[in-house]
Amino acid sequence: MFQKIKNNIGGSISITALAIYFIIIVYPLVWMVLGSLKTTNEIFTNMWGVPKVWQFENYVLAWKSGIAKFFLNSVYVTVATVLLTLTCASLYAYSMVIHKFRFKWLLIGLTVLGLLFSPIVSLIPLYQEIQVLGLYNKREALILIYTAYQLPMAFFLIYDHFRQINRDYLDAARIDGCSDLRALASIYAPMSWPILITSAVLAGFYAWNEFSFALILVKNDALRTIPTGLLFFQGEMHNEWAVLLAGLVISAIPIIVFFSLAQRFFIAGLSGEGVKG
Repeated sequence: MFQKIKNNIGGSISITALAIYFIIIVYPLVWMVLGSLKTTNEIFTNMWGVPKVWQFENYVLAWKSGIAKFFLNSVYVTVATVLLTLTCASLYAYSMVIHKFRFKWLLIGLTVLGLLFSPIVSLIPLYQEIQVLGLYNKREALILIYTAYQLPMAFFLIYDHFRQINRDYLDAARIDGCSDLRALASIYAPMSWPILITSAVLAGFYAWNEFSFALILVKNDALRTIPTGLLFFQGEMHNEWAVLLAGLVISAIPIIVFFSLAQRFFIAGLSGEGVKG
């Protein structure tokens, strides 16, 4: 009886703590959405209330005032980064799993060691390298750098997942004349959707929200991504807080939608599920 009461008290405390944490996280988002649907004057006079008149035109104005180009640039950079990261990490992890050669573990160790390096530390040498390569002020520079820094994590996740797939599938495919690339595309990739989507979510989050490289390597306003674009958008809309909040909401929508759709696969990937056979 005492143990049951103790468990109930512990469960109630946990639920209460999670509820408080949820409110702390969600309330600023709710306030931002409500603020984006008010007039600027109403934000200060009715800060905590519901808009008297829903100002949906704030989103139209924010989109036409520059958010559109920042948004599309971020979509381009993020999608390209995710695709390139998954392609390189899958090919690399697959080759490490199916082939045996000298210094294999040394190579894997050096790759995973890349997780220890902070991107900001290499900002200056990468800036000089990008200039030498003629990629300064181009979105391709961001794609290559983002891919390079997301590759170790993606490789680590995909490699560990590929190792758990029964080797008999590959042997059977080779007997039927299947090439290594065909086996990767037809066997390993379909059996690894959870971990591939997990890697895509992590790489996408980083590419969408990264600020430092985007600020230093891209100076053309027409090529800026959402994080740096909002910085300059704030300068232009310093008196139009409602429009600025609308721009912030627009920038957050793709990540929220993407994570909501991929949540089931993301959790399965991190928990090690999805490998059968």
